[in-house]
Amino acid sequence: MPKRLEKDNREELVHIGAGKVTLEGALAIPDGAPGLVLFAHGSGSSRLSPRNNFVARELRKAGLGTLLMDLLTREEDTVYETRFDINLLAERLSEATVWLRGRTDTEALRIGYFGASTGAAAAIQAAVSVGPVIGAVVSRGGRPDLAEPYLGRLITPTLLIVGGMDDVVIELNRKAYAMMKAEKELVIVPGATHLFEEPGTLEEVARLAANWFKTHLHPVKTHTR
Repeated sequence: MPKRLEKDNREELVHIGAGKVTLEGALAIPDGAPGLVLFAHGSGSSRLSPRNNFVARELRKAGLGTLLMDLLTREEDTVYETRFDINLLAERLSEATVWLRGRTDTEALRIGYFGASTGAAAAIQAAVSVGPVIGAVVSRGGRPDLAEPYLGRLITPTLLIVGGMDDVVIELNRKAYAMMKAEKELVIVPGATHLFEEPGTLEEVARLAANWFKTHLHPVKTHTR
């Protein structure tokens, strides 16, 4: 049985096999959750990211399940090039999705991806690879442009959130947005910089993300065993 974390009696410390490595994560599923959001962190970040943990808590308050996991091992995270290996990060997301689909308590949940920075590119690429089981993608200050070959193939409803003072990333998101054919929305949060550290800005990200996921995540049908 997975070890439960003391800080939240609904949160489980889980270990996910991904090829030759095992990745650690924190899984939490509120009663009656219609869907579950898998977080893809940006370069140099981890499942302990205070910003993503804040958003995850708000999503759970909205009734959604969350899985915060490290997409890289500690050793892999020390290699600069690996942090920006979008193909590897997307593959890890896909493997985590397969793992979730193999659990009896999560197999019927539609899955969403929440990506930050480079994690947003990995989320988009993985959504294309995994297919319709991914019900929604949200990008926070993301780099969807790094998944350019996949943007036109994306069918998953996708929300891009960018800080109003993050000029370079705004332009990159606008270019990526123009290439996307899926249901999409681009929201620029006034007064926010790249990390959304300004008062109230991260709360707005969480509100936008919760609304997007609750709109698009619905349980999927499973075969009778």
